[in-house]
Amino acid sequence: MTTAATTVSPRHPDRLFIDGRWVAPALAGHIDVVSPSDDRVFATVAEASAQDMNDAVAAARRAFDSGAWPALSAVQRAELLGKMGDALALRSGELADAWVRQVGALATVAPYMVGGALGLLRYYAGLGHFAFAESVNPSDGKGAAIIAREPVGVVAAIAPWNAPLTIMINKIAPALLAGCTVIMKPAPESPLEAYLIAEAAEAAGFPAGVVNLVPAHREAAEVLVRHPDVDKVSFTGSTAAGRRIASLCGERIARCTLELGGKSAAIVLDDYDLATAAKQLAGTISILSGQVCATLSRVVVPRARQAELAEALRAELLAIRVGSPTDPTTQMGPLAMRRQLERVEGYMPRGQAEGATLVCGGTRSAHMPQGCYFDPTLFTDVTSGMSIAQEEIFGPVIALLAYDDEADALRIANDSQYGLFGAVFTHDTDRAYRIARGVRTGALTQNAFRLDYQLPFGGFKQSGIGREGGLSGLMGYTETKTILLNALPAQL
Repeated sequence: MTTAATTVSPRHPDRLFIDGRWVAPALAGHIDVVSPSDDRVFATVAEASAQDMNDAVAAARRAFDSGAWPALSAVQRAELLGKMGDALALRSGELADAWVRQVGALATVAPYMVGGALGLLRYYAGLGHFAFAESVNPSDGKGAAIIAREPVGVVAAIAPWNAPLTIMINKIAPALLAGCTVIMKPAPESPLEAYLIAEAAEAAGFPAGVVNLVPAHREAAEVLVRHPDVDKVSFTGSTAAGRRIASLCGERIARCTLELGGKSAAIVLDDYDLATAAKQLAGTISILSGQVCATLSRVVVPRARQAELAEALRAELLAIRVGSPTDPTTQMGPLAMRRQLERVEGYMPRGQAEGATLVCGGTRSAHMPQGCYFDPTLFTDVTSGMSIAQEEIFGPVIALLAYDDEADALRIANDSQYGLFGAVFTHDTDRAYRIARGVRTGALTQNAFRLDYQLPFGGFKQSGIGREGGLSGLMGYTETKTILLNALPAQL
């Protein structure tokens, strides 16, 4: 590490974890980790090259093809997952600090995020008795049929920068439980959690080659995606990057799970209190400064109530305390990096040029001259064809759109290339269910922004392919095999 100011202390930051060993990168490359709070480099880690990617794939391939890992029982694999979780729990403070330092997450929130991620790991560790093979009655009534679920093989787990711990665990935990071997490729902006995961895997006693770590930029990562010995790519990130990964996987018929962008709509129905809605929506858009793929960035409101909700939202957004993520009174920290700040900033003149009204925000936070701080922003008079209604801004920006009736609200919500998440604000559960079935998204909640990683999560349309989380996520790391026998074997 380049400074002692942080409590995050990977033991081998200048190394990669390949085949059970901490090895120097082939080209002696390094990645600087920059704090968005003050634009300073606070950590440096190794950078993997194409050669390192090839080495990691070879190690994972050997561990899968000729190692003991896939042949272990699910109970045995789950036991090692549990030990990994125990090792990570001892470093909860470091994991929380890593999130704060790397992406500007609030220090008051980080411990809960870490706790949730470790709970997710314990969830998969608790599935050791899941039946990866089950007998069924064959349709012809003869002999026995078995449906077996076998590990897909070598998995490249590519995580984004915004929630690096939770998302990486949501990939590798089910993959490992299924019997796969994994190669972790964290985002170069937030690699520290993956280092601690690799150290926890080493401490838990995972066999060599089962867990590997190769931080890298896009060029080297593409070597991993293209590699013929990688059976599946699990990627979370932008839709643009997802398109590229899908095309490369498609060239060789490799499996992939893609959890991509979103432009989620919150439909406010006419029975819901607008002051309450405004408070909830402002609290949602400020989570990680709006850098959440599922965030409710489009608010769809009855036309007659648009002005009232706009004023209530304006008051709530102006009241949000923007400041240092380590200040316990801060309600929203910085954007995660300079380029993200510039991206969000660039949408402000575009929105106004296309006819939207900027009600509040829209500028860098004047009282925070250092770092990547941006004020919570509200646009009204937005229509579906505008850039700010169609494109994922990934910042604390709400677009307010008016509707005439319920059918119009559904039309607006569905007028998007994305279909990841959504919400409906109403006290009528029957109407909420009707809206939920009408909005083409992978998930929708009532009266709140809620995520449950033990349930399937993923998107329709260009928000992705496949699902992560829960048993659906586990099944995504298996291949289904049908076996027809004359009788059931002695043991499945």
